[in-house]
Amino acid sequence: MNDFTYLQATQAKEATSAVRDNKGAAFIAGGTTLLDLMKLNVENHDQLVDINMLAFKGIEPTADGLRIGALERMSDVGEHPLVVQNYPAVSQSLLLAASPQLRNMASIGGNILQRTRCGYFRDTAFPCNKRVPGSGCPAQDGENKGLAILGTSKACIATFPGDLPVALAALDAVLLLENAKGKQRRVPLVDFHLLPGNTPEKETVLEPGELIVSITIPAATHARKSTYLKVRERTSYAYALASAAVGLDVQGGQIRSARVALGGVGTKPWRSPEAEKILTGAPATEATFRAAAAAAVHDAQPREQNRFKVELAQNTLVRALMELAKA
Repeated sequence: MNDFTYLQATQAKEATSAVRDNKGAAFIAGGTTLLDLMKLNVENHDQLVDINMLAFKGIEPTADGLRIGALERMSDVGEHPLVVQNYPAVSQSLLLAASPQLRNMASIGGNILQRTRCGYFRDTAFPCNKRVPGSGCPAQDGENKGLAILGTSKACIATFPGDLPVALAALDAVLLLENAKGKQRRVPLVDFHLLPGNTPEKETVLEPGELIVSITIPAATHARKSTYLKVRERTSYAYALASAAVGLDVQGGQIRSARVALGGVGTKPWRSPEAEKILTGAPATEATFRAAAAAAVHDAQPREQNRFKVELAQNTLVRALMELAKA
């Protein structure tokens, strides 16, 4: 890890200006991902700007949903009664992630911004287009068991590792961002993360110095009746090989509305409008669910070691939908 200076910001403008004006600076909240990457020399910053004193907190109902401050901790959000009752997929995605110690430290905003666990990205002995643009992607023909099958490109097949953003994508969450000029803008979670394309080093729409202020999730029947299913190699402290965040509004055996997002298989949280189109207006049956699952992975481009994810993602989605329909 390189040497760095430390600034504890007390105002948003102080923090955003510091990072905007210094390309070597970075925000730090819980630090559960950033410090790991700095120790590995994957990220090198000459200044860390602590944002924990900013007023980006709170878990509170709004006129049409729920607002969550970006500096709230994962454990607090996952266990909050309003989240558990009205957005169970969000609660489950948080409590199935990481470990209790990490959930107590990690912020919601930082969790949304976490970076891939691809071994080539995290090991500076290897080339990596995400870390060093233009250097190559050895994962294409190398160790790619845990990597993405959806949203990939010739430049990058790294999987987005998070759980919470998958649930937020499914439930139409919107992020509130603020830049160094104090200007705010709203960005749907589904548009926040970028596909790798030819520029995998650009992971989000954030501008230099811009911060996530809060997350808003709209209220809906399919949000209240939602779930998050995570399939992994062990039941604790492991990233998803495949996951599904789903929400259903079923009346009289017919699906009135549906929300579907996949995790562990995409280069970003993977919302599936194709699956939702098949589900909406259809009977809540296994046959419908299997048709939706097939549509969700129709564009998959697996590599040699992760072909199993095509079937695994479908089975994960069908199981999540079946469990939800029976609830």
